[in-house]
Amino acid sequence: MSKSTPNQLIVTAGDDGTLSPQSIQALTVVDIGAQIQAGLGVNVDDVKASEVFLVSIMPDDSGSIRMAGNSQVMRDGHNLTLDALLGSKQKDGILIHTRYLNGYVLNPYRALDQAVRMDAHNYNPDEGTPLYDNTVLFLATVLAKAQEFSDNGVPVRTATLIVSDGADMHSKVQKPATVKAIVQDMLKTESHIVAAMGVSDGSTDFYEVFSGRTRDEVKKARLNGTLDQLTPGPAGMGIWPRWVLTPGNTQSEIRKAFQVFSQSAVRASQGAGSFSKAMGGFGN
Repeated sequence: MSKSTPNQLIVTAGDDGTLSPQSIQALTVVDIGAQIQAGLGVNVDDVKASEVFLVSIMPDDSGSIRMAGNSQVMRDGHNLTLDALLGSKQKDGILIHTRYLNGYVLNPYRALDQAVRMDAHNYNPDEGTPLYDNTVLFLATVLAKAQEFSDNGVPVRTATLIVSDGADMHSKVQKPATVKAIVQDMLKTESHIVAAMGVSDGSTDFYEVFSGRTRDEVKKARLNGTLDQLTPGPAGMGIWPRWVLTPGNTQSEIRKAFQVFSQSAVRASQGAGSFSKAMGGFGN
């Protein structure tokens, strides 16, 4: 069976109505086909599961992670997620993808038992924070892999985690609005979960960065019991507030946040019904 190129997969997603013209434009304004290809990994024909669950993690590898002493807990959090997924009843149908915030691909999509774990040899955070540019690349890879399975008649659902300990500093092409267009297109299919973790840097309001809602708005909604109804705001990256984690800059809080994501991913991996329930956000 001939394999589609990343650009062909993106075009097909547009033809299917999965991607809007705005998203297509964001994904084609620069040629990221080779970078998407680097993450696609395993051939669809080699996956024998009747349905597939894609788990994708983008750990921050900016220098501030190392400066804050959080390098090891980032490694631990990623590896903890792998361990949790290996405990899922559906583990044979789960594929993992790890791409660092600055673009390095640790795991192109592959089976859990073949996943490379983060360690001191393959993760030494010392880069910048091109959050918008590489989130678009990351989500494009998720979309392309999901489209591959869909084109071959295999039901596919996804859970994606974006991690940063600072606001965007180094993006050259993409803006929050272009990220938001892609996130909105993904969410309207009801087969994708897009989550984010903002590790406190003492100043950035990560709810505002990721969801377009302020920390105060989210706090009020949580107190009122309406967080699950709070939609993304007009700005931000389009992620629903209920899918944003904001741990403090401590190893225990970061580790706990990874545990929350991994538990949600395991629940979502159990099939269509479980996925629908898991879409309610962290804690559901």
